[in-house]
Amino acid sequence: MDVPYSPPRRRRRGVALALVTGMVAVAALSGCSSQGGGSGAPTLTWYINPDSGGQAEIAQRCSAQSGGAYSIKTSLLPRQASSQREQLARRLAAGDTSLDIMSLDPPFVPELAEPGFLAPVPAALAQSSTADAVEGAVKGATWKGKVVAVPFWANTQLLWYKKSVAQQAGLDMSKPVTWDQLMDAARKTHKQLGVQGIRAESMTVWVNALYESQGQSIITNPGAPGDQIQLGLDSPAGQEAARIVGTIGRDGLGGPGIATQNEDVTRQNWQGPDGSFMVNWPFVYTAAQSAVKEGTLDKSVLDDMGWALYPRVSADKETAPPFGGIVLGVGAKSRHVDQAFQAVKCITSTQNQSYYFVSNGNPPASKAAYDDPEVQKAYPMANVIRQSLELAKPRPQTQFYNEVSTGIQQRWTPLDAVTQQTPKETQDFITAVLKGDRLL
Repeated sequence: MDVPYSPPRRRRRGVALALVTGMVAVAALSGCSSQGGGSGAPTLTWYINPDSGGQAEIAQRCSAQSGGAYSIKTSLLPRQASSQREQLARRLAAGDTSLDIMSLDPPFVPELAEPGFLAPVPAALAQSSTADAVEGAVKGATWKGKVVAVPFWANTQLLWYKKSVAQQAGLDMSKPVTWDQLMDAARKTHKQLGVQGIRAESMTVWVNALYESQGQSIITNPGAPGDQIQLGLDSPAGQEAARIVGTIGRDGLGGPGIATQNEDVTRQNWQGPDGSFMVNWPFVYTAAQSAVKEGTLDKSVLDDMGWALYPRVSADKETAPPFGGIVLGVGAKSRHVDQAFQAVKCITSTQNQSYYFVSNGNPPASKAAYDDPEVQKAYPMANVIRQSLELAKPRPQTQFYNEVSTGIQQRWTPLDAVTQQTPKETQDFITAVLKGDRLL
């Protein structure tokens, strides 16, 4: 997902241990479970992330198409990804039987799959749902070599730019560009780079992309117990990542308000006179279109908008853009697992993924969905998004993702304080947290 992230205040070392306290009793939760267990078609509950109504519409479609096998009702999760994780994890740990279908942020999948909170995906569905999926979505739905969730929609960041500024800077945007080229362009044109410098999940997104674009993963042994996790933060790739982040911060290349810039603030700043190049999710395109229709943005800004693949770190190494989106999981304690997976198959059909992109702006995980004429018409950068998703790498896959991500956020902000020591300091800090020697 591309919503801002607010880390919990207290550290959690695994769902089973840390989420047991404060849970509502299982008996009370069972009163919220799906109806229809005794007779008739069951009503499945699909816990959805906030959107513009597209998931509810798909739920109605699939209910009608089921031939009476099931119906689907939707229940809205909190807007913050961290709050979604906390609510679902607590209820899954409590054995809540109402968690039939869940829209899950991929970074939290390992934490839910590891203790067995997700029902096993049927082999046929696992194969069919990933055969046509972009590479980033497959990786985001997989844990320890198994498909544990079903790709629904995928997300990635592109490099957005003003054609006029690129021309002024002398950059050929038909060719790959590097972070150094963008920094030089910002200096030359006296414009601002659009990056997310706020202490939030977006910082982990950026740092991870800088590492992965150099072929270095932040965690080198995914799936290991907390006290055995090996981190790749303190590495040559880390030195280069810190140089880029620190330079943008200290040289003021991201503008004076960089410390408070999340995805939407970055978008708004880019639309202003000082905007030049920006890394951000595809929502920025539809947001610009809407602003033009509302009369709050001059159409010339939209006409000047260009897009390309995420910047490279090294000119000779392919970029590894950020990956986001949503996968669908079925609760292990659901009373209607078979029907839930039938519904998941319908929800994630190529047709529904195409509809969801056109209507709600969330890119498909299905490669074939990008060939839909309506998709191509609505999103002229659809092919670039698909290409980006094939190159995209997920954030660190670990059941201790919260600890890793929060540690990065705390050590890599503010940007102007990031130095060559930051990768080692971050690695030492996170290692100590995972071993239980320090608290977040």
